[in-house]
Amino acid sequence: MKKTITLEAIDPIEIYGVGNKILTEFCSYFPHLKVVARGNELILEGRESDIAEFNIRFSELIDRRHHKMNLTAYDVEDIFAGGADSPRPTADAIIVHGTDGKPIRARNKTQQDLIKAYFENDLIFAIGPAGTGKTYMAIALAVRALKNREIKRIILTRPAVEAGERLGFLPGDLKDKLDPYLQPLYDALSDMIPSKRLQEFMADGTIQIAPLAYMRGRTLDKACVILDEAQNTNLGQLKMFLTRMGSSAKFIVTGDATQIDLPRREDSGLLAGIALLEGIKGIATIRFSTQDIVRHPLVTKIVRAFEKTRTNENSQE
Repeated sequence: MKKTITLEAIDPIEIYGVGNKILTEFCSYFPHLKVVARGNELILEGRESDIAEFNIRFSELIDRRHHKMNLTAYDVEDIFAGGADSPRPTADAIIVHGTDGKPIRARNKTQQDLIKAYFENDLIFAIGPAGTGKTYMAIALAVRALKNREIKRIILTRPAVEAGERLGFLPGDLKDKLDPYLQPLYDALSDMIPSKRLQEFMADGTIQIAPLAYMRGRTLDKACVILDEAQNTNLGQLKMFLTRMGSSAKFIVTGDATQIDLPRREDSGLLAGIALLEGIKGIATIRFSTQDIVRHPLVTKIVRAFEKTRTNENSQE
């Protein structure tokens, strides 16, 4: 049996990949099917059942491309293998189980929006006040992706503002120098990965920590990369970080524009960066508010009190 599939309103290279890399990976799942690509047409020859299955899966691949800037071999693998064994969680489903056995899932609508955005985009900005769980949820999604072999590495970075990104005077190796600034990220990881396994991941580079200043020149691929406390980056640093993105990477940027530790608040590039990038396909911005705070009830009142004070100060200027 023969069948021709015609790609409409989409550049074939966006589906086939450079050098037909994605198409070749896709066709490897159909060893008994002959597939010939001619421009925007795919000519299939083989058993009717194989052609029907190819058509269904290929439609899924096209649909995925509509939600992503680039397709990778990991997308193909997820469609054929991961889809059955590790389905994408719905917005209110369990993301991962903690080391204590308790499920970790979204606790409010905005966290659900973050989960949805993660699976539909490659770059996500999650901004809002302290205690909303934006960083915790980002790490949970990264751990889930690592456990499901959707990525090979988790990379965590945070600007060490207090040390001016010059960490040489602190004792110990790079990890020791950064620990005080990355402790909140370690705390979240230790909630989700057993201590011994976490140490192994740190030792073999599966989970990496890197000061933002040390990211320059790297290409981060096949990884989920989280930049925390991004309000303490200037626009140039934010651009440097975002341009590290490899073709098979997920980037999550979290920050709170009300907690800028830079000498001059106006030097923060987070909101300016978001304004520049909003509307670009593959990039999403999730905004948390005080209503989304999931810590002690007093935290909500504290944050609101400080926000009120800041608003009054701004109005008097």
